[in-house]
Amino acid sequence: MKMEISRDIKALADPDRNIRIKAVKSLSASGQPAVEPLIRAMEREGSKDFRWYAAVTLARIGQPAIEPLITALKGTQDTEFRRYASAALGHMGGEAVDPLLLAMKSADPSLRGFLSAALCRIGPAAIERLKEAYASHDPDLRECASLTLWGMGEPGVIGMMQALEREEEEP
Repeated sequence: MKMEISRDIKALADPDRNIRIKAVKSLSASGQPAVEPLIRAMEREGSKDFRWYAAVTLARIGQPAIEPLITALKGTQDTEFRRYASAALGHMGGEAVDPLLLAMKSADPSLRGFLSAALCRIGPAAIERLKEAYASHDPDLRECASLTLWGMGEPGVIGMMQALEREEEEP
């Protein structure tokens, strides 16, 4: 399986789109064993096309890729890597919300923007947890939650207003 994963990762850079799509499907089917090799390749490879196909693959793998992607995001300052990794997390949906919020607590300010972008991409599935984070006594988390809700547009702003109303009702 290791050899197939390595071969398929190399195929993500193939000029033939059909070969790249076939590699995405194969790597996605491999699941968790493909996660770390994909992330390492994504860190090394500077090509935006390669990173895009790797991010799509990681998003399709889903839950097993969440924590490794967050760890990789914390370990690099590479803006392009962060952009594609956070996009992958954003396409994973609701299962990525709690790990993203947890990461936001300890993240450096530049990383928080990428984590926020992932939560915005998740959309309505993240609003309830963001409202809870907005009610937090942690000023950094509260600020991140408010900016993320604001960045979601109308649904997020409504969520923020609901959180404010709830806060005003509490003694």
